[in-house]
Amino acid sequence: MRTALRTALAAALVAGVAATPVLAAGSAFAAGTHPAPKAAAAAPAAAQDTPVRTVQLGGGLSAAVYARGDQHPYYTADVISDGTVLGELKAGAGYPPEDTQVFAGYAVTLTSEGEVTAVAQDGTLVRTVQVAEGLSAKVYARGDQHRYYTATVVKDGTALGELKAGAGYPPEDTQVFAGYSVTLTSEGEVTSFAANGTLVRTVQLAGGLSAKVYARGDQHRYFTADVVEGGTVLGELKAGAGYPPEDTQVFAGYSVTLTSEGEVTATAAPGTGAQGASPSGGTGTSAGKDKLGPCTVSTTVSIGAGTAAELFMTRQGPVAEFSTAGEDRVFAMVDRTHPSLPKSVGITARIVDPKTATPSLYTKVEGGTAKGSTHAFPKLPKGCTFEVPIENGTKGATGTKGATGAGAGLTTNTGQTSVIPQGGVAAGAEFAAEGDSTALVAAGAGAASLAAAGLGFVVLRRRAGADRA
Repeated sequence: MRTALRTALAAALVAGVAATPVLAAGSAFAAGTHPAPKAAAAAPAAAQDTPVRTVQLGGGLSAAVYARGDQHPYYTADVISDGTVLGELKAGAGYPPEDTQVFAGYAVTLTSEGEVTAVAQDGTLVRTVQVAEGLSAKVYARGDQHRYYTATVVKDGTALGELKAGAGYPPEDTQVFAGYSVTLTSEGEVTSFAANGTLVRTVQLAGGLSAKVYARGDQHRYFTADVVEGGTVLGELKAGAGYPPEDTQVFAGYSVTLTSEGEVTATAAPGTGAQGASPSGGTGTSAGKDKLGPCTVSTTVSIGAGTAAELFMTRQGPVAEFSTAGEDRVFAMVDRTHPSLPKSVGITARIVDPKTATPSLYTKVEGGTAKGSTHAFPKLPKGCTFEVPIENGTKGATGTKGATGAGAGLTTNTGQTSVIPQGGVAAGAEFAAEGDSTALVAAGAGAASLAAAGLGFVVLRRRAGADRA
């Protein structure tokens, strides 16, 4: 009895489990639904109205590439110029494996893989390269089977000549146009550089100054700059190659810098009040005053024995430069704080009343029969004021009393002078005693030693006739 019952229960259990999927399936069909598929279908690579890539082509063209078709995929490409569709290419599936058409001088090809290439047709302008201001090169693709390039060099709308490179021509063609060496390669690339001695730019600077920048050298490139004021060349800067990477000098109160890249900048020099008070440039005349800046005037006088003295009046006080008559090279100078020349120079010269508004220069050429002479410095222009203390000195006073300089608490040796001797001088500075005076002999151009002596202007002048190495 118990065995029969167990057998019946087991049979019922097996029958119930087996019936469950059938009932569930029947319920599903009764509800009107369908069973989920075994696997989802593969999604398309991209929506057919969305480009799979955009390719930049030559001549300002581009191509938007689209994937098309489901069972039989293929590609199309819209060729575009300045936002306008010029035409369509199709390749793959029921279309050719490649489709090529010409748009704006370029043969554009679409492959069945969706790749796009473009080749400029014979005579197509592929690029315009700016060589220099007003000078450009128009590059053209030439040939079909054997590709090469030409470049027409144009200045201010006029064709100067043509370069050819590639295919049956040399791999590079180089010619000089308007001072620039221009090279065209077999890839259609154009490079250029200014030939030796070419004026590459003119830069307008502060204080009415300008700089004319020249490219120099061939294998070893460097630049020079002529600093100009009112048509007069005040001096020259050099930078690059065998020269320092930067050259800085002071002209008319402005510190002018030339870099090895040929760039020029100018800032107001310290102590000039940004008004160009530092005297530099311009040649005084014995006839009278010559304005060199807003608050600087000068006059040139002869002191005998073939020697000239140019007398400057600046906001820092009087300055006198001595040079051989007819030459621009200054060999000695005196100023407000260094008013006397030592005997070794061979000239007796001193500024009388150097710290007043009305100083004068006394000179006498040693060894000559002529008597000494006195020359008045020009007066500071109207509206200009001194930047240093001014005394009410009396005639013939040495100006040793009262204020001693622009800096408070400073003392000066009124017998000190700054000298730039003629001829070559070894580097360095030498101090020699002369009675109660002290002489400063500066090497080379002497600018560094003059600055070390406390001169506010550093460089008085860079004359047009200065040597240019």
